[in-house]
Amino acid sequence: MTVPIVLASGSTIRAQLLRNAGVPFEVNVPRVDEETVKNALIAEEATPRDIADALAELKARKISLKTPGAMVLGCDQVLDFQGQLLSKPATPEQAFDQLKAMRGQRHMLLSAAVIYENGEPIWRQVGQVRLRMRVSSDTYLRSYVDRNWDSIRHAVGAYKLEEEGVRLFTTIDGDYFNVLGMPLLELLNFLTLRGVIEQ
Repeated sequence: MTVPIVLASGSTIRAQLLRNAGVPFEVNVPRVDEETVKNALIAEEATPRDIADALAELKARKISLKTPGAMVLGCDQVLDFQGQLLSKPATPEQAFDQLKAMRGQRHMLLSAAVIYENGEPIWRQVGQVRLRMRVSSDTYLRSYVDRNWDSIRHAVGAYKLEEEGVRLFTTIDGDYFNVLGMPLLELLNFLTLRGVIEQ
């Protein structure tokens, strides 16, 4: 491989996805005040899709300016529930409230990825997945949060489909990799076409 790939994300699941796909990369986590940027975009009435894309781009750009010659991959994921953006829960009670509000309803996960090279964007993709939650009881939701808090506090919507969170759903329409936070197939297609990874 001639061009180094840098993942501008501290996400262990995104790193694992790249590792499992045999993509060599380094990690360089940008220092970004995501909440401030997100709140400013919400105030400007940006769409959830645009917010995910802007946050991914911000991360990629920041690291790209420090690493000339590398392809820098920035990623972000947002949850759109009835036009409202849900964030990672700050407390178990907030996690319970989010899950209670979403039960029996549909919501959408938007997973954005942007690649920068030499301070310029060269590729972007926003994958989307529509999910419907089953009507779970308050008792189950509370016990779910109690059992899984250490893990789900890092996840928008307070669930992880790769863990017990899968029990919360009746239908999932879309690419599973987008649920995990990365449009992986489209990314691999781009890297292959650019000759960065083997055909």
